[in-house]
Amino acid sequence: MDNEDMRIVLIRGLSSALPVTIRNLIRTKVFGTRNTSGIAEGYKQANIVILHKSFADDFEKFCHANSGPLPLLYRSKTGEWRCPPLATDADIRTDCPLYNKYEYGEVTGTLSSLMDYTEQLQEMVTFYLGCSFSFEEAVLKAAIPIRNVEQRHNISMFKTQVPCFPSGNFKCNLVVTMRPIPEDKLNAVSQVTHRLQDAHGAPIHIGDPGLLGIGNLSRPDYGDPVQPQPGDVPVFWACGVTGLEAVRSAKTATLAFTHSPGCMFVTDLTSEKTEGKLAVHPSEIPHVFCISKNPLHYSIASAEAIERIRGLERLIGIDPGERGIKHLLLQDELVKAALSLSHAKSVLITTGFPTHYEHNPPEENDGPPGAIAMAAMLQALNKEVALVTDQRAIALYEKIINDAFQEGILKTRIRLVAYKKAGLNAALMFLCHDGDTHKPRFDHLVAIERAGMAADGNYYNARKINIKHLVDPIDDLFLAAQTIPGITTTGIGDGGNELGMGKVKEAVKKHIKNGSTIACDVAADFAVIAGVSNWGGYAVSCALYILSSCEIHDRYLRKAVGFPRKTEKDDWNAALPSVHKEEKMLEIHVKHKIRSGKTATLGMEVDGLPFYDVHSTMIQQLLEESLRKPSS
Repeated sequence: MDNEDMRIVLIRGLSSALPVTIRNLIRTKVFGTRNTSGIAEGYKQANIVILHKSFADDFEKFCHANSGPLPLLYRSKTGEWRCPPLATDADIRTDCPLYNKYEYGEVTGTLSSLMDYTEQLQEMVTFYLGCSFSFEEAVLKAAIPIRNVEQRHNISMFKTQVPCFPSGNFKCNLVVTMRPIPEDKLNAVSQVTHRLQDAHGAPIHIGDPGLLGIGNLSRPDYGDPVQPQPGDVPVFWACGVTGLEAVRSAKTATLAFTHSPGCMFVTDLTSEKTEGKLAVHPSEIPHVFCISKNPLHYSIASAEAIERIRGLERLIGIDPGERGIKHLLLQDELVKAALSLSHAKSVLITTGFPTHYEHNPPEENDGPPGAIAMAAMLQALNKEVALVTDQRAIALYEKIINDAFQEGILKTRIRLVAYKKAGLNAALMFLCHDGDTHKPRFDHLVAIERAGMAADGNYYNARKINIKHLVDPIDDLFLAAQTIPGITTTGIGDGGNELGMGKVKEAVKKHIKNGSTIACDVAADFAVIAGVSNWGGYAVSCALYILSSCEIHDRYLRKAVGFPRKTEKDDWNAALPSVHKEEKMLEIHVKHKIRSGKTATLGMEVDGLPFYDVHSTMIQQLLEESLRKPSS
């Protein structure tokens, strides 16, 4: 039997060993493995940071401010090398397989024992921080493979470009662990680990490592590279090695110690005794959705938030005009569109359907109110928002936006732009800085009741009349976005001839009147179908509010660093659509002679449906679903 075979046999035996046995083996230098992953399964392990007492209070604040990577299990007393709440017969000077020594923030040595520093340790404080090795048994019990354990490797750990919340001398970026997980196990692994908050909890990112600033998964900053299997997705958890980076940032600390990455302190605490059963309340059950294929990106929200957004989707999916839209409905398009928008930093909205070609202006009043409603919520969420429309309608939209601002519907005026095709790369230059696809100006494009190009290159209203002479080729932006990594698109429509509805064009051709001619040929990533397009805009606004109020989603957005955004909730509430605000918006449209789509009536109706009782009732129902208190 060679040394590697002996090591594997040893690891298999240590996986079921008691923590006290592991600590004794480490203390007596019999422990022969390079890391503690897969050791003493079912027992919690801890990252270790040891600092002079003068730095201890700031570091504790740093831990509380960044509880995802640094869940604090125990802070020792000064000069205490035992940890009674975590383990009996323990000695932090000897019970980690390997330690790092730091002087003025620099690693100056790797040690197998700290016994030679007993005098200095009498003036130092030890922090025991949760470790993701602690959730490995629970993950394995759920029939989810852990590739690094299978391959007998240390976990892969990576520095990110995500800044932690600073405290005193401690300022660093987040460090993460990466585990390749089969795609069909993403929900399960998120749900299993979410309940284990003191072992870093649920993932903080799923998908392309580049979105965290990680360049190459085969070259980890700490630990070993782990080989994924076909169908695996990179899943990232906050990591206690963030504490090591924090120590490196404290350049005034004359002496500090940490565990060496992967070489943890094994406690006597069991996950079962401290964590109990799996959470069953919907607000505590994470659900995972893919929101982008290029780059690959998944998001997470609670089952409760998802069900409420599905409730919004059901509300807007009614068909008061009896157009046959039930055949166009795709489940969870609103969920995925809202999740993607929640991650976006800069959003471009387009609207404008000049169906009344014999009137001036030819615009209808379905679309702009929904666009303004989405913009108001996006502004409240501190996202950059711009609106692009036809050059001939710029002056009209300036008046609408100004009036919406004056009425308090918008927090600030939206930046308004026009797009005119000027050369082969016009769309690329419009969407990206200097035409560089690695520098997009926008993360998400949203079209709401925007005339969409049909297969023959023309633009048709519902009556099959060609209105191409009134429409600028904003479709080009959605087509170009398909080739630009990092830009996602959403189309909101109610008849199939709107921009983005190319995703459901076959159903439009089959089930919608004149569909074979009018169907939009340009697809969006997500197609939100509504009985009236404005309703879709209101629903997106409400869905963003629900997600922002979801603790699971908020944690995922901020990567488990910093604090929840609860203080901003009043702004989100104020940005929600309301009957009063939408009544004002419709009055603004009447003022500017913008007519109802179906009847060309200049008055308080949209698509031939009266505002009062029909649209007002829908708005109130959406608002009630958004503000509904969680079930107990």
